[in-house]
Amino acid sequence: MNAGIIGIGRYVPEKVMTNFDLEKMMDTSDEWIRTRTGIEERRFAADTQETSDLAVAAAKDALNNAGIAAEEIGLVLVATVTQDQAFPSVACMVQDQIGAVNAAAMDVGAACAGFIYGMVTAKQFVESNAYKYVLVVGVEKLSKVIDWEDRNTAVLFGDGASAAVLGQVSEGRGILSFELGSDGSGGKHLYLTQQQTIAMNGREVFKFAVRQMGESAINVLDKAGLSKEDVDLLVPHQANMRIMESARERLELPPEKMSKTIHKYGNTSAASIGISLVEELEAGKIKDDDLLVLIGFGGGLTWGALTMRWGK
Repeated sequence: MNAGIIGIGRYVPEKVMTNFDLEKMMDTSDEWIRTRTGIEERRFAADTQETSDLAVAAAKDALNNAGIAAEEIGLVLVATVTQDQAFPSVACMVQDQIGAVNAAAMDVGAACAGFIYGMVTAKQFVESNAYKYVLVVGVEKLSKVIDWEDRNTAVLFGDGASAAVLGQVSEGRGILSFELGSDGSGGKHLYLTQQQTIAMNGREVFKFAVRQMGESAINVLDKAGLSKEDVDLLVPHQANMRIMESARERLELPPEKMSKTIHKYGNTSAASIGISLVEELEAGKIKDDDLLVLIGFGGGLTWGALTMRWGK
């Protein structure tokens, strides 16, 4: 039995915040942001929208895409670090609001690597036959934890949600290999302060990410018995264009074989990989039997990567 994505969805808020908007709020510029990060704009949730609202919208989109009822979901996993509150979990809120009355629910806290952690966790439950379908949601409302006094981090983040329904897929398809990792000694480089705002040592996180994304990409290909030449699309966490480019170069891929959505949405943490998958599917860049490499990294420090053969 192989576990794979049988339905996928996303939700991004309507409010667009451009680099030019940020110029009016702080000492920065469109050129400075674009050249260092690749970000041109990002989406911010309305004050009336909470993390769970974004998650529910993406979850409903994924269920519709999968063509299954919420009652068929056995487990809801929500990857987030911006919960509505300490408890109940966002996953319980999603489970209730979508009507997944037969599902267990829990949150996954792995920051920007959360979507990969959720996917790999779901894979175990599907392939062990514990649950027929698992709903994985990656969601963040990072706008509520931005430190507007720190121009180096304030320009990076956006809000959004993505969701995937995992279930059994045909032989040779689905998740073929994975790697999860953590280095808790690096937690001091990216964390939430007592004031509930993001603090980051950009230089240290950059060095970690460049090294780890390249290594993990190679590792999961090796585990699957595949080579760089087999890769049809690299889907990295959308954190920084220079970090993403380093991973692409490590895999010796042409630019068109890397998903790039950072210019439109900024860093949406656990939501970014799923959002990118939906964008590429809508653009016709992902076809059945394509080999995808997904990589995420984030606070913890955490990282995760997987190879996936697309299709049901």
